Amino acid sequence: MSDHDTVPADVEHEEEIPEDHPRYQDLLTRHRIERGVEKGITHLQGMHAEGRGSAFDYLLGEETTPSANEAERAAAAVLLLAEHPVLSINGNVAALVPGEMVELAAVVDADLEVNLFNRTPERIEAIADHLRDHGAEEVKGIEADARIPNLEHERAKVDGDGIFDADVVLVPLEDGDRAEALDAMGKTEIVVDLNPMSRSPRVADVPIVDNIIRAIPNVTEHARKLADREEAELEAIVEAFDPEAALEAAEERIRTGAVDG
Repeated sequence: MSDHDTVPADVEHEEEIPEDHPRYQDLLTRHRIERGVEKGITHLQGMHAEGRGSAFDYLLGEETTPSANEAERAAAAVLLLAEHPVLSINGNVAALVPGEMVELAAVVDADLEVNLFNRTPERIEAIADHLRDHGAEEVKGIEADARIPNLEHERAKVDGDGIFDADVVLVPLEDGDRAEALDAMGKTEIVVDLNPMSRSPRVADVPIVDNIIRAIPNVTEHARKLADREEAELEAIVEAFDPEAALEAAEERIRTGAVDG
């Protein structure tokens, strides 16, 4: 048995996970979710959601497919064109890509807003503090003085000058009900979800079927490259993107293992 056939069950620091392990990204993701639960950032239900995502990522080959990369480039263009973009943060997102979300927000001049299904003041503050620890200067979602129409439960609570007022919302790892409600409000939605058959990516203007730990850095990289482009060029990138084709390519990859062109 090689050193990389297994990894110790109790890994204190992610640096202990060997980067050349064949399941490195999966192990890294699991470790971050576990630490998120310990810190009060991630709800226990988030561990189940991560397990589902891990299965789909395995079927995708645990890599960014060409169609996902196209979606990430389109997402970058959409965010750069937006008048008021907001990046929504839930517990799993905060645990998995806190610094990456802060960096993306800085590159595209977006707000960061905490929005939770299992919302408590303690979790909101823990996530906001976690984002600040990773460089965020301002975090919305604490006041939650507005509500998404036609949506019950705590997940309807948003900031009036945040998600409620946004024209573009990045909603990674989101539940279908809220994605549909935001769509009904006329928001342009970018969704990151490893299941191309779930409701969230199917209502998105830009569905990204990729692991969030790859997707967010990719969107940021594309945004840096596109930052100085003319508005007409950005609009052409968005216009050329076909969300249905992206979802079909992802589903084909999952069902057959065939690389999309």
